[in-house]
Amino acid sequence: MPADTREQKFFTATLKIGGMSCAACAARIEKGLAKLPGVDKAAVNLATEKATVVYDPAKISVKEIAAKVEDLGYQIIKDRADVKIAGMSCAACASRIEKGLQGLPGVYKAAVNFAAEKAAVEYNPAEVTFGQIKELIRKLGYEAHDIADAGDVDRERKAREEEVGKQRFRLMLSAALSFPLLGAMVLHFFGIMGPVGDVLMNPYLQLALATPVQFVAGWQFYRGAYTALRNGSANMDVLVALGTSAAYFFSLVNVATGSPDLYFETSAILITLIILGKLLEANAKGRTSEAIKALMGLQAKTARIVRDGQETDIPIEEVAVGDVIVVRPGEKIPVDGVIAEGTSTVDESMLTGESIPVDKKTGDEVVGATINKFGTFKFEATKVGKDTALAQIIKIVEDAQGSKAPIQRFADVVSGYFVPAVVGVAALTFLAWYFVFDAGNFTRALVNFTAVLVIACPCALGLATPTSIMVGTGKGAESGILIKGAEHLENAHRLTTIVLDKTGTITKGEPEVTDIVALGGQNEDELLQIAVRAEKNSEHPLGQAVVKYGQSQAVAPADPDSFAAIPGRGVAATIDGRTVLVGTRKLLRENGIAIDGVIGQVEGLEQQGKTVMLMAVDGRPAGLIAVADTVKEHSAAAVAELQQMGIEVWMITGDNERTAQAIAGQVGIKSVMAEVLPEYKAEKVESLKREGKIVAMVGDGINDAPALATADVGFAIGTGTDVAIEAADITLMRGDLRGIVAAIKLSRATMRNIKQNLFWALVYNALGIPIAASGFLSPVLAGAAMAFSSVSVVSNALRLKGFDPYR
Repeated sequence: MPADTREQKFFTATLKIGGMSCAACAARIEKGLAKLPGVDKAAVNLATEKATVVYDPAKISVKEIAAKVEDLGYQIIKDRADVKIAGMSCAACASRIEKGLQGLPGVYKAAVNFAAEKAAVEYNPAEVTFGQIKELIRKLGYEAHDIADAGDVDRERKAREEEVGKQRFRLMLSAALSFPLLGAMVLHFFGIMGPVGDVLMNPYLQLALATPVQFVAGWQFYRGAYTALRNGSANMDVLVALGTSAAYFFSLVNVATGSPDLYFETSAILITLIILGKLLEANAKGRTSEAIKALMGLQAKTARIVRDGQETDIPIEEVAVGDVIVVRPGEKIPVDGVIAEGTSTVDESMLTGESIPVDKKTGDEVVGATINKFGTFKFEATKVGKDTALAQIIKIVEDAQGSKAPIQRFADVVSGYFVPAVVGVAALTFLAWYFVFDAGNFTRALVNFTAVLVIACPCALGLATPTSIMVGTGKGAESGILIKGAEHLENAHRLTTIVLDKTGTITKGEPEVTDIVALGGQNEDELLQIAVRAEKNSEHPLGQAVVKYGQSQAVAPADPDSFAAIPGRGVAATIDGRTVLVGTRKLLRENGIAIDGVIGQVEGLEQQGKTVMLMAVDGRPAGLIAVADTVKEHSAAAVAELQQMGIEVWMITGDNERTAQAIAGQVGIKSVMAEVLPEYKAEKVESLKREGKIVAMVGDGINDAPALATADVGFAIGTGTDVAIEAADITLMRGDLRGIVAAIKLSRATMRNIKQNLFWALVYNALGIPIAASGFLSPVLAGAAMAFSSVSVVSNALRLKGFDPYR
């Protein structure tokens, strides 16, 4: 897919990375990828463990980018698909399929076994799907089928579980061996010696206990430190390896020389506590992406299609556009489509958050992953695979969770310099204590040096923002609020002004004819017939309302002789040789028609909140048609709540001033921009921004696209089926204004959470490092504090999961 609108040659690749331990790791990968020829931009997110790379495929491949990540010492998490292939006649067939698969973007490795009639493919699920792999094999002329367990390809989950398992083993090993060392320290501290104390204080026993902890459980820190240093940077592993090695090797030397100063318990307990912290952090980080997992779990696995008059169950990946699908009560709707036969009620709560089922009939749209409640119906598939609403929602949430909020830039800058600065402070601490504060006391200087190294925690700083963003955007998706990027989530909390489009936003967008006033001796029935013919080809909601009303009155909508739509004015038509105009006062006046005599009647209807269309036949006023659009049920309450939150609310509409003021009055809006043509809405938004206001525009996402793009934050009132084409930054799936209030509340809660995390991470390091350098903190306590600092940040972010933006 094109990733950069400046030049079409740039593409985007998303890679899942394993092995990062702190923000410095993410920064190193980012820097390493950015230096590659052909890479335009690289962004690495520690919390999601993903790298997003914008690259020129003519200069570099995704395989080379992945190889660079692995060269830096990290792992690329790959999905694996096993496919059963039929139709191969010789080894050349296998070679052809293998070559074709290896040329598919996103495929790292493909091996086809002719004898077993199987293909094993390693691929990047962000670039290519299992279904596309099978489709390529079919295009090459062979049959491709799932193997029984081939669908279980969630490598990311497996990799996380595998890592947690390894850390659990390391923790058990280090804890079992560290406990006697801790006991010896406690007994010695309180002067409680004896046979047990003498045994535990034996230097050779302590060496035997500490060595496996240092070089088996703690080997991961040495490996990570080596990789970082080899690539010219430093991370948390460097700090841990330096600090624990200093304590271990100092004690080792003292064992060899017979000195009683041993600190084996310090290095062993430090490693145990840090592994415990990493284990808790891994479990907590796994919970931050539960929203995505829950969305993925909503997808139906099979679909019952009708082919040749027979109903057949097929895998969801094989459903094609145009297939007719049968859905029975209680079943999930597999893909998006339009009901062709039958009626039912559908639970769309996964899409909108609303628990009340929606009635569906022939011609209505249904959305994949929603649940059919009562009736049986058939529908035609219109969107499948990555084009379905659910797939688009997942993509939007994944992109948002992987994006960086502006507030994170500060943390990124600090993280880049953090570890080298801490090593420098630790070295200065050692020198200050050894030469100044306690001259010649090597042990005291070493202990304080170690404490400084192990208390510093770049992880807390690196996780402060992305974990909150992940939970916040996931919570938004659960609540029917789709946020397309972290920057939009951040900007929403700063809003001072909201501009609401009237039609379809404040009102239902379903205008109905309320009054027909015949003028100059015209007959109302004849007037309606002329109006219906004149508006038959109109796409404007008001024109369609006239046609719909005519049909309800048994008026046949015949075609006019000629038709022209005049934007912002109305329509002009020729009917049976007569010239007909239907539209605004401006339209009639521009055509030289005197309307002064009917202005009183027009204004009387407008003061009731109705939109009045004037009608002229052969140059003379012939009638008035009044149309009213009903205000949405929750609009007034939402406007009142926005105003209570200190936000200025404006209404913008193409209606005249009287009608606009009447509608605004119904919902409590005091500031109105009336008679604004669609093409000038963006200018009105820009004028508010020039006044220093932070402006949001709320519209339908298509007609108001320029204004949505101009605003600081664009909100689209979506139906859930056009997620892919919405022009806004935030899409509200429920379709009422309470979603704006909820989105702003969510933004404020998320930003508050991020600031709490950043405050904790900064204050922890700002206070902890000087305290450790001053000699007031033992390395063991420093290690415990470091181990739990990042856990506390992630745990605080998880509190957002309990936040209800609609409360």
